[in-house]
Amino acid sequence: MRIAIDAMGGDNAPECNVEGALAAAAEWNDIEIILVGDEARLEPLLKTKPSNVTVRHAGDVIGSDEEPVKAVRRKKDSSMVVAGRMVREGEADAMISSGNTGALMTTGLLVVGRMEGIERPALAPMIPTLDDVGVLALDLGANMDAKPQHLAQYAQIGSIYRNKVHGIAKPRVGLLNVGTEPGKGNELTKEAYPLLEALQGIHFVGNVEARDVLTGSCDVLVCDGFAGNILLKTLEGTAGAMFSLLKEQFSKSLKTKLGAAILMPELRSLKGKMDYKEHGGAPLLGLSGLVVKGHGSSDGNAVKNAVRQARIALKADLVPSISKEISGK
Repeated sequence: MRIAIDAMGGDNAPECNVEGALAAAAEWNDIEIILVGDEARLEPLLKTKPSNVTVRHAGDVIGSDEEPVKAVRRKKDSSMVVAGRMVREGEADAMISSGNTGALMTTGLLVVGRMEGIERPALAPMIPTLDDVGVLALDLGANMDAKPQHLAQYAQIGSIYRNKVHGIAKPRVGLLNVGTEPGKGNELTKEAYPLLEALQGIHFVGNVEARDVLTGSCDVLVCDGFAGNILLKTLEGTAGAMFSLLKEQFSKSLKTKLGAAILMPELRSLKGKMDYKEHGGAPLLGLSGLVVKGHGSSDGNAVKNAVRQARIALKADLVPSISKEISGK
């Protein structure tokens, strides 16, 4: 399994990508990792290079503030585009990038290519839940607008992902909405509801309110990218604010500091549950190759977990399984 990493993508690049690649290469000897980026910057970081880690030179970088389509079309030698081209041409089985989300989506569409039968690929991160099972939510930002048939496709590809990658035999699919009754919501959700109900082989459990997402009310949550991204950022912001408040309260006096010391293992466990770095990244589902989007502020651990995620998906033949289901071939 050959996994290309956009070594220049992300806030902490290239150091975090090299660190994560080396950790992953040491843990799994059935993968080959290809670091794509500026050789002059990468080689000094590879003081010890395992046999399953190589470097592919790419002299350009797509910045986080660049206009996605223009950047992908003009910067053909950028690390992100080169990694995408490697997937398209069969030199790599998957790619990982923590760079510009819009540019990665554009690379997926223009370079890797869309899967036959898929209208809109979706960004599908895992959201942690109280029961530790998590919910795969899509789309959480690849497409700001969606049509009812797009949500129906998200339900299909999300169900296949949870079955193949997480081993859930009959994933429960929920539709993000402002109420649980079938007639609730805007025009999009009202039209999508009967489509989801009618899907063969999909276990649709109805509408799910945002307040119930963390309780594990479904295994796959479908929504348009606008609402989904707001949900994701709200959850991230709430978790960050909660831990800041806890830190502030536990630092107020000697008594609270002692309490914090006693509770530290439990607090670390709680933080780990809510930490995006533990989940690694979000696959862009619906492309003809496996593309995983890492968080922009990923560290080495997050990159290693993204490699773990890609490895599991490759071993489960995720992309061929989705293609077969959607195209019927």
